[in-house]
Amino acid sequence: MSKRITIDPITRIEGHLRIDCEVDGGKVKKAWASGQMWRGVEQILIGRDPRDAWAITQRICGVCTTVHAMASVRAVENALDLEIPVNAQYIRNLIILAHAVHDHIVHFYHLSALDWVDVTSALKGNPVKTAQLAESLSTWKGNSRHEFAQVKERLAGFVGTGQLGIFTNGYWGHPAMKLPPDVNLLAVAHYLQALEIQRKANKIVSILGSKTPHIQNVAVGGVANPIATDSQSVLTIERLMAVKGWIDELADFVKNVYVVDVAAIGAFYADWLGYGKGITNYLSVPDIPLDGKGTKFALPGGHVPDGDPAKFKAISRFGDPFFEDNVAESAKHAWYKSGKGALHPYKGETNPQYTDFQDDGKYSWVKSPTFQGQPAQVGPLARVLAMVGAGHQPTIKTLNFVLDTAGAIAKTKIPVAALHSTIGRHAARAVSCAVQVDELANQWQLLVGNIGRGDTKTFNNPVFPKGEISGVGFHEAPRGVLSHWVVINDGKIVNYQAVVPTTWNAAPRNEKDEPGPYEASLLDNPVADSERPLEVLRTVHSFDPCLACAVHMVDADGRDAIKVTTQGCGTSLCA
Repeated sequence: MSKRITIDPITRIEGHLRIDCEVDGGKVKKAWASGQMWRGVEQILIGRDPRDAWAITQRICGVCTTVHAMASVRAVENALDLEIPVNAQYIRNLIILAHAVHDHIVHFYHLSALDWVDVTSALKGNPVKTAQLAESLSTWKGNSRHEFAQVKERLAGFVGTGQLGIFTNGYWGHPAMKLPPDVNLLAVAHYLQALEIQRKANKIVSILGSKTPHIQNVAVGGVANPIATDSQSVLTIERLMAVKGWIDELADFVKNVYVVDVAAIGAFYADWLGYGKGITNYLSVPDIPLDGKGTKFALPGGHVPDGDPAKFKAISRFGDPFFEDNVAESAKHAWYKSGKGALHPYKGETNPQYTDFQDDGKYSWVKSPTFQGQPAQVGPLARVLAMVGAGHQPTIKTLNFVLDTAGAIAKTKIPVAALHSTIGRHAARAVSCAVQVDELANQWQLLVGNIGRGDTKTFNNPVFPKGEISGVGFHEAPRGVLSHWVVINDGKIVNYQAVVPTTWNAAPRNEKDEPGPYEASLLDNPVADSERPLEVLRTVHSFDPCLACAVHMVDADGRDAIKVTTQGCGTSLCA
């Protein structure tokens, strides 16, 4: 008998994402993804100076702030055909990569690991056996039996008082939880260690970006970081040496803890390599530009149709027509005025038209993006498959390590095709993080080397022409392809659209009534207990949803719409 279940909100962090599912015979047969807030930033930007857009668009989200700043300045620079100093690229790249490493660590441990880890079961774990297991997998300094004994004692204190704190509201004891107690204890210890290590990445962002969240250093034309070797008031070698120390600490954790944990948990949940496939047209963009014009990149990107890296087609530069000409958004099933078909972002409209939730009509504040007329999945899985298709050797090497490690634990060979799954998205994110933390060190070396050659320039002054110009700025954000599209007339913004990763993945049905990636990935997903739909959370959380980026609410009269007091998510990210 078919049963309708609604999970609202489904996220552990930004934004109100609602998932509706029809469950029959213990499996999902139909799904709807609904963003429950309206983003009004596009209207706020109309008539403003394009040089201010990056600061305003950061406020789309309290978490994904840096990424919007980068995409916004790139959009305006693309419209102006403006080259920026290479030092500015390196500094931006360091901020981008540190933010990405932070995001990946927090996503796995603090936003999705509890979908797989039974915290209360960890109380039955044996610290000695847990240490033996951990030491067999890596050389991480935090894998001692004394560390695990302390974690177990700390956890027992939570449970003994009836206050689980950050571990409240989990589906403990759920039949879909299958990790042994020793593995659960290992995961809980690394969860707590990750709370500390993620701070190192935030320190890098705050040093180079002046603060975090909402960095203050970027500008159309470069960055506002003066570089000198003889002043403590600017970016000095002393500060850059501190940054290098944090990069080394992050690399140690990512390679010896995060990557290994994902492989181990993937091995124990190998059956989840068969769930969550969904859309297999993948889209990513190149990033970490190595020149001032964005024509050379450290990390490739492009389109992977039909899930086949052999069919990869590269996006080669900023403003590449292959990307710029093939993106469109439909509002047919979104709460905006529609009827004009899917619109290119330069002609995009964001005029609200709320109708209540309609299963076959409008049911979300999120639009439906398409690439070449088809829905596309974005995010770390798209990024990794594209880099495999491009022959990017660091990615291929790290991916093979993850697959081989998981296969050895599971005692079976795991092919690359298994990545098209719920667990596969986690594996791809770990691979992506390991590649990015190495590139973080590379970009540091490039910046220091360039300063050593006497180049300290960080800014080129923009000049706005009369008449109309347009530009797109793209960025491969932690959650996937982010693009900002701006139309400027006589130095003022006349249209602005942000097509963000969660818009791609959380999209409702498109102009052809095809489901978006979340919706498609849930089909045939198992649901053991409709009152505790843990399995639905697992698949949706594997995308790392951040609905605040896809939708936002604003009152044009400046009044408070609603005031809510809510429990925090248990991380430093609640904003």
